[in-house]
Amino acid sequence: MSEKKKPKRKNIVRRFFSVLGPGLITGAADDDPSGVATYTIAGAQLGTSLLWTAFLTWPLMGCVQFMCARIGMVMGRGLAGALRQKIPRWLLIIAALALFAANSINVGADLSGMADAAEMLTGLNSHWFVVIFGVSIVYWTVRCRYYQIAMMLKWLALCLFAYVITAFVGKPDWSSIVQDTFVPSWPKGHDAWQNLVAILGTTISPYLFFWQSSQEVELEKALGRQMLVQREGASSREIIDRKLDVGTGTFFSNFVMYFIILAAAVTLHNHGVTQIETSKQAAEALRPVAGSLAYFLYTAGLIGVGLLAIPTLTGSASYAFAETFKWKEGLDKSFKGARPFYTVLIFSTLVGTAMDFSGINPVKALFWTAVINGLLAPFLLVGILFVACDRKLMQDQPSSMLSRVVVVITTIAMFAAAIGMFVL
Repeated sequence: MSEKKKPKRKNIVRRFFSVLGPGLITGAADDDPSGVATYTIAGAQLGTSLLWTAFLTWPLMGCVQFMCARIGMVMGRGLAGALRQKIPRWLLIIAALALFAANSINVGADLSGMADAAEMLTGLNSHWFVVIFGVSIVYWTVRCRYYQIAMMLKWLALCLFAYVITAFVGKPDWSSIVQDTFVPSWPKGHDAWQNLVAILGTTISPYLFFWQSSQEVELEKALGRQMLVQREGASSREIIDRKLDVGTGTFFSNFVMYFIILAAAVTLHNHGVTQIETSKQAAEALRPVAGSLAYFLYTAGLIGVGLLAIPTLTGSASYAFAETFKWKEGLDKSFKGARPFYTVLIFSTLVGTAMDFSGINPVKALFWTAVINGLLAPFLLVGILFVACDRKLMQDQPSSMLSRVVVVITTIAMFAAAIGMFVL
């Protein structure tokens, strides 16, 4: 008698990587050139005093992003479509316009940062690279389908490890930074508060809310659930998988954020370089104090994270407009099948490209975009809470009490930080 075959054990590693998707991409996209610039400025100006924010913002960002993911999974709609059920359309239009404006400025600053990095690596004029990157990203986003784009974005997330390596190249004295890592220090002065608001704004950004929820809808459509009624509701297995995905993505995002601040602190700040005006200046300042490897990693990383982030910036604005005005939408659709959706995406990139020829300082634009997002995000979080707590809209699957409490704390913290910046 032949022995019964034992059931194959599930490969835990393979399962872990198989569930990574929208959460990982969204988390990685959070560390765009805007984030890199913001964290570099914070590290250069304030040293390691804000390292603790990486640990604080992980659970805050994780709960916010999972709440947005849950809305998309359970309601079968993107965030703008969900908010349309709770707030007046005119208010949603204002929010979509504000998102488009902020994202387009961010795209322009990101393109400038990428082009400066390419110029430093090749010696060619940066204006050419702005056009090349802008056209290439638009063509790639319009031409490719959702799964192709998602796969490429997941691989681009590896570019973020360049900043982890850069921190170690700077040879940090770990014994002296442990306290700043685990013991929060109260921000002192306007610059410290401004940096804190910018960090919160670039870590917990409005465009990520819209992108996360819309990617849940895209994923379900890719699985054949084209009708809204087919997408409503989510199984417990799907919820658990997305928790793992979002938790991993947001941890990775904050892990990289920590090392960018650390790299700037141990190289730039410790050598008296505290005023950073351009990405080029930040990279060139690294060369004499940390060597050519740090210089190369910083510049090459800017290009990689820009390629990852810009489609999420332009795409999130497109989703917001499409859901507000009930246009046909989706990265799986052809240009003819979703013309208004892709038109917003293209126009946002054009506005960003035009910024490079206007003489606007890219790092200042990046930093102030982060500050603006820090002021806008808490108002949007209030709307997200209203939707996530509505049992009827959420198909009797509202967000957990723990998630609600954490998101409420996040909202209050962002309001408080913004007020602190202006008062102090």
